[in-house]
Amino acid sequence: MSENVVQLHKPAPLPDENAPVTTLTVVPDAAPAPPVPLWVRSGHAIKTAVTHDRTRAAVRAAARHGLYTVNGGRIVARRTWDGRTGARYERMLRAAEAAGNLEAAEEWEERLQRFRAARHHRRMDLLHSPVDAVKGVAVGAGMSIGVLVALGVVMALNTKHVGDVITPLSATVDFIALLIRIVRIVWGPALTVGPLLALLALWSVGRKQQAAPQWALPANARSGEGEPITPSIVVKALRDLGVPALRNAIKEMGDAGASMLGPITIAGCGVEVDVTLPSGVSTVEVQGRRRKLAENLTRHEHEVFITIPQAARTVRLWIADSGALDEPIGPSPLVTDETLTADYATGRAPWGQDLRGDAAALSLYQRHLLITGLSNQGKTVALRSLALWLALDRSVQFLMGDLKGVGDWAMFDGLATTLIQGPTDEHVIQVTEMVEGAVDEMNRRIQAPPGTVFPPLIVLVDEAQVAFMCPAKDEDKRPYGGAKANSRYFMAVRKIHNQGRAVNVLMWQGTQDPTNENLPKLVREGAHTRASLALGTESQARMALGDKAVDGGAAPNLLRPGLDRGTLVVASDGITIPAGQSSITVRTHYIDDEAAVAITDRAKALRDGVTTLHAVERGEERDALADIADAIGDVERPLTADILKRLSLLNADAYGSWTFADLKRVLEADGVEPYKSHGRMVVRRDAVRAALADRADTDSVSAS
Repeated sequence: MSENVVQLHKPAPLPDENAPVTTLTVVPDAAPAPPVPLWVRSGHAIKTAVTHDRTRAAVRAAARHGLYTVNGGRIVARRTWDGRTGARYERMLRAAEAAGNLEAAEEWEERLQRFRAARHHRRMDLLHSPVDAVKGVAVGAGMSIGVLVALGVVMALNTKHVGDVITPLSATVDFIALLIRIVRIVWGPALTVGPLLALLALWSVGRKQQAAPQWALPANARSGEGEPITPSIVVKALRDLGVPALRNAIKEMGDAGASMLGPITIAGCGVEVDVTLPSGVSTVEVQGRRRKLAENLTRHEHEVFITIPQAARTVRLWIADSGALDEPIGPSPLVTDETLTADYATGRAPWGQDLRGDAAALSLYQRHLLITGLSNQGKTVALRSLALWLALDRSVQFLMGDLKGVGDWAMFDGLATTLIQGPTDEHVIQVTEMVEGAVDEMNRRIQAPPGTVFPPLIVLVDEAQVAFMCPAKDEDKRPYGGAKANSRYFMAVRKIHNQGRAVNVLMWQGTQDPTNENLPKLVREGAHTRASLALGTESQARMALGDKAVDGGAAPNLLRPGLDRGTLVVASDGITIPAGQSSITVRTHYIDDEAAVAITDRAKALRDGVTTLHAVERGEERDALADIADAIGDVERPLTADILKRLSLLNADAYGSWTFADLKRVLEADGVEPYKSHGRMVVRRDAVRAALADRADTDSVSAS
C-alpha cells in the first residue's frame, strides 16, 4: 500500500559538506545620546522665557510706565520753568527771527520786556514783605483777640456769668489744638502717600503726552495708521525729511518749528496746511522727497500732495485720511439726474471731485482738449463723459474718430455727423480727411460776414497716437502721420489749434503713453485744457501738462497705475484751481457703456435726427499733372500764377486752395522743375508733356 502513496512535497536536500558556513553578526543598539549639560538646558530655557511674547509685553509695559513717570517729570519741570522765567518768550523770539518775521520778533521782545519788568517788581516787593507780614500777623492777631473778647463780653452780659468772657478764646484755643492733633495724625501717612501721589500725577502727564519711545508704546499707538495730523507730527515729519538746513533751522527755533505752520484745515477727505520754509531751504527739496514725507506722516505716497501756493518759500501739503482715496466717489449727475441739460457757452461739465471732495466741473467753451495717460487707465471714459454732457446741448455737432475701434463710441451713432471706428491705416486716412474737412469748414466760417454765429463743432479723435504714427502716404507722397510740415493729420490739427477756437471749431484728442513721436510738441501745446492720468516718468508728465504745471507740483507720474484709474491731473483755466496752484487733481465719475447709451438716447431725443456717416466721401480723383497740362494749353512757357488760376477754374474743389508750393510739389514729383524767366516763375510746356508721355510709357510696360 505504501508504494502507492504519492509525496506532495519535495524532500529536503541534504546539506553539502563543502558549503561555506554563514556567520551571523549581532549589531548592538545605538549608544544613547550624551546628556545635555545643565547650563545648556538652562540657557535654552532662559532664552525661551526672555523672548516669549508675554515677557516682551511685560518688559515693554514696565519700560513704558517707568518712562511715563520720568518724562512726565521732565514735562512738568519744563512747564514750571517756562512759567517762572522768560524762556517761552525767548523761544518765540528766536523762532520769529529764524523765520525772518521781524514784526513778530519785535512783538515777542516787547512781551519779554513786560514780563521781566513785572517779575522785577514782584521781587522788589519781596524785600518789604517780611516786615509787612509781621505787621499783618500782629494786627490780625490783635483784632482777632479783640473780636473774641468782645464776643465774650456780649455772652457774659447775656448769661450774667463773668467767666463767659473768655469762652470764645477758650473755644478758639481748643479748635487750634484739635487741628494740631489732626495734623500730627495725618502727617505720617501724608509723608508716605504724598510722593506716591506726586509720582502718579507725573505718570498721568507722561501718559497723556505718550512720553515714551515708540517701541515701548502699546500696539495701537505704535501703528500710526490713520493717526490724526497734528502740528507736532507735521514738524517732526519735516525735521526727519533729510534736509540738513531744514533740520538745523527747526532745532534753532524756540517753538520747535511750530511757527512754520499755518492753520491745519479740513479739506475734503483730508487736511491741508501751508508750511513756510526757513531761509536756505528750497521748495524743490521738499517736493523731491514726497515719498519720505508721506512715510514720516504715516501715509502712503499717493495720499500726500505737495503744491506751491502764491506765498514765497511756501509749500502746501494736502494729506488724505488714511485709505480715503481708495474709496470710490459717487455716480455722475449725468446718470442720476435725467433732467440735466448742457450749455456749451455758459455751462460746466460735471467731471468728478477734487481731493477736497468738492465737485470738479470743467468749462468747454472755446477750449481745445488733450487727455493722455498710460493704457487702460480710464482715458476714453474720462473723454467720453465730457462728450456725453456736451451732447445734451442740441446745438453741438460732433465729428468723431475712434482709432481703437472696439465700440467705446458706438453710442454716438445717430448723434455724431461722422463716426469712424477702426485701427487700420485706412481708418487713419478717413480720420485725417475728416479733420481736413473740419479745416475747410473752419475756413468757411472765418470768411463769413462779421457777427455770424456758428454752432459748436467738436472734432474728437480718440487714440490719436495711431494717426501720428501712421506710415501711409497719399498719391502725392505726403504722409498721413508724422510731425513734419507735409504731414496731413499733423497740419490739419495745427490749423484747427491756430484758428478754430474763434469760430467754435474745437479739437479734442485722447492719446496714450505720450512721446515726442506720437504726440508732437506743437500739438500738445496747442490744447487749452490738458489732463493726464497715470504716467510712467516725469518727462512724460511734462509732455502731458507742460513744464509750468509740473514745476508747480503736478505729478501724474506719481499716480498708481491701476489703483488710481480715472484720477486726472488737470491744467486748465476752465476749472476752478486753488489760488497759487497751476493744476488740480480730479477723481472722475465712471460712466459705463449702458449708462452712456441712456444719456445719448436723451441727447438724440433733443435733436430732429442725425444721419451718421461712417466714411468720408471723397471727391472725384483727378490726375493733377494732366490737369496742369490742360491748364498750360499751347503756351510754351506759362507763368505759374496763370496755371494756378486756370486750375482753380478747372476744378475749384480740387485746386481752389492750391498755392505755388502745391504746384511745385506735383511738378517735381514727375521730374518737372519750375524756373525763373525775366524774374518770374514759369513752367516749360514740353517738359510737362514729356513727363506725361514717360508716365504713360511706364504704365504700358508695367501692364504688359
